[in-house]
Amino acid sequence: MSAGRTLGLRAARVAVWAVLPGEVALAVCLVAGVRIPGAVLLGAEALVVGMLALEAYVMWPLYAARRRAGGGRREAGLAAVRAVVPVAVRRLIGHEFRALHSLGLWAVRRRHRIPEGARSFSYTEPQTGIMWTILFVSVVETVVLALVIPWPLIHAILLVVDVYGIVIVLALHAACVTRPHLVEADGSLRLRYGALFDLRVAAAVIVSARVERRYDGGGLVRVDEDGVLDLAVGSRTTVTVELAEPLEFVRPLGRRGSARTLRFHADDPRAAVAALGRKPVTPERTAPSSPPAPTA
Repeated sequence: MSAGRTLGLRAARVAVWAVLPGEVALAVCLVAGVRIPGAVLLGAEALVVGMLALEAYVMWPLYAARRRAGGGRREAGLAAVRAVVPVAVRRLIGHEFRALHSLGLWAVRRRHRIPEGARSFSYTEPQTGIMWTILFVSVVETVVLALVIPWPLIHAILLVVDVYGIVIVLALHAACVTRPHLVEADGSLRLRYGALFDLRVAAAVIVSARVERRYDGGGLVRVDEDGVLDLAVGSRTTVTVELAEPLEFVRPLGRRGSARTLRFHADDPRAAVAALGRKPVTPERTAPSSPPAPTA
């Protein structure tokens, strides 16, 4: 790839990071009925048009090259988008849509893709109180700002942002409630954290599982030098699973890693360990009856 094309690709990625969040916020404000001055709208649209022109300028050669290599239109288009739009941006947008979908599932008291014969294990207990506290603080902040800020435009924008933030917090918690850990009928394990993390572990690579309560600081997904993956909730894990071989996984923003030991939180760790220790359920077979002995 030439230096000019490389520079254009980098500029396109920076433009996506810079312009897209502002355009989304502006669209939310307009949908909510916020009056935006014409100069602000004109400037925002000019930035968007410029970003789209830059994206098209960078993506078209990538699209054409993939088409010349024999790829279909859809394949070539997706390849061009992946080359320009950063992985983290694509994954963040996907996480947000899945969280909002989970909010709808939560409202109708349904859960996301629980196969027949699978046992589900919740993991929200350590964070439920924190989530409701954040929601309460957010509502109080919204009311206070509504009373304090005298400028209508700023007041309306902040109101939309605050309400959207409240919805997202609810959606994140709903995603955790509707997407529990699973131990499926074949003995495989599916570890999840809302819409952010999803890891499938085949039964064949699970060596052992035990209850082990640990309290560690840090982020949601952590991997140490010994190949131990911590999927903590409220800085807490309660179950440790040993694997026969390293297992690859994808972090919430797209980075990859591998681990041979998994530590995660389950509200009922003993039941989760017991489920992992059970043999897969197989249908019963009836032995063929032997033919009757010949009579004399």
